[in-house]
Amino acid sequence: MNAVTSNTETSTKATRVLLACGVVAGPLYIVVGITQMLIRDGFDIRRHALSLLSNGDLGSIQITNFLVTGLLVIAGAAGMRRVLRGSRGGTWGPLLIGVYGVGLIGAGFFRADPALGFPPGLPASAYDTISGHGIMHFISGGIGFLALIAACFVLARRYAALRQRGWAAYSVATGVLFFAAFFGIASGSRGAGVSVAFAVAVVLGWAWISAMAARLSTELPDARG
Repeated sequence: MNAVTSNTETSTKATRVLLACGVVAGPLYIVVGITQMLIRDGFDIRRHALSLLSNGDLGSIQITNFLVTGLLVIAGAAGMRRVLRGSRGGTWGPLLIGVYGVGLIGAGFFRADPALGFPPGLPASAYDTISGHGIMHFISGGIGFLALIAACFVLARRYAALRQRGWAAYSVATGVLFFAAFFGIASGSRGAGVSVAFAVAVVLGWAWISAMAARLSTELPDARG
């Protein structure tokens, strides 16, 4: 094995690890989120966004969830950049996904304000307070969500150009559904339907990131070859 071959295999393995980070980020976020839904008193997904779990005695769990999965998404985006470098969507697709990861980290650093009775036991006035960190949480999350939506359309164009219509349609559908759900939340709409729709959209967004990372890993050369 010469030095060039060895370096290529090392680079391929590193890229595979980075993409694996992107694959596991979504399942980790969702599993931790569902676990908290089951154990946190007063939390109701029909009324409350997952961000509210950053409050209360166990709030550090969700904060850590934001930070860890944000770092995993950034690593996954770096792996995508390695695979897509020099091709259509190779710059903006990974960059936008990386921005989503940064948004998650920002959402972890800036905790959402208590709202809609969660966490329970606070004075009534606490649920109506808009703090500086609450505003920054919304801004961080909003930028991240918009970046993810844009990434869906960027990679949809890539797959459309490659005539991979299934992946193109999947990317467009994810972007459209996520945008519709995000617009519903951002516009201040309330109700079980809006909250649940947004939660479903978040799951779809995470699934898309995992699917993209897994799909791109198949474009790497087989190290056994």
